[in-house]
Parts: sequence; structure tokens; C-alpha cells
Amino acid sequence: QVQLVESGGGLVQPVGSLRLSCAASGIIFSIYAMDWYRQAPGKQRELVAAITTGGSTKYGDSVKGRFTISRDNAKNTVYLQMNSLKPEDTAVYYCNAYNSLSAHSYWGQGTQVTVST
Repeated sequence: QVQLVESGGGLVQPVGSLRLSCAASGIIFSIYAMDWYRQAPGKQRELVAAITTGGSTKYGDSVKGRFTISRDNAKNTVYLQMNSLKPEDTAVYYCNAYNSLSAHSYWGQGTQVTVST
């Protein structure tokens, strides 16, 4: 059974930092590209950051220079370091695992991030 479990969300003040984690089980983690998405109330889900199996990364324009995605294949975990947080970063953050050969895609349950005073 495949499971992706996000953690690390919470309430943080503007310009603060959080680190999200997504622990995967039931898949061969190293062959999956890993992504972080977010969805704010009333908005579409959007890609925040992505990391390939080889470690290449890309970011949404709104988070470039503030967020960093990384992965630890030994721990089957992907991270999202979020710095200089803004109120508009408030959303539920989801991790996604995707394998391009099989087209298998799995989602976590999401973790809430709220940036507010």
C-alpha cells in the first residue's frame, strides 16, 4: 500500500520559516519524481516545487528564491524548506510522487500552512 505522509505544517508569522516533510512508503522512492503542490481556498491547485530522480529542481514563480526542495532517498523523504513566508503562501500543501515510465501518481493527504500575524 502506497502512503505519502506530509508533516511540518502549522501557523507561522510573515517572514518566518517552515520545513515540510513528506515520507513515502510502498514505492521505490528513488525512481519517482517528487513534487509539492498547494491549494488555497477558492483557488486551483498549483505546483510549488519539483525535484527529479536525478535531483534537478524547478519552482513556481511565486516561490523562487524563497523555497527549496530536496530529497533524501535513504529516508524515502522529500522536503520543502520555506523561508520569508508571506500571507499569500497560506494553503494546504500536498506532496506528489510520479513515475514517468508507469505514469503512476500518488498524493499525500496534505498539511495546512497558515501565514498570519
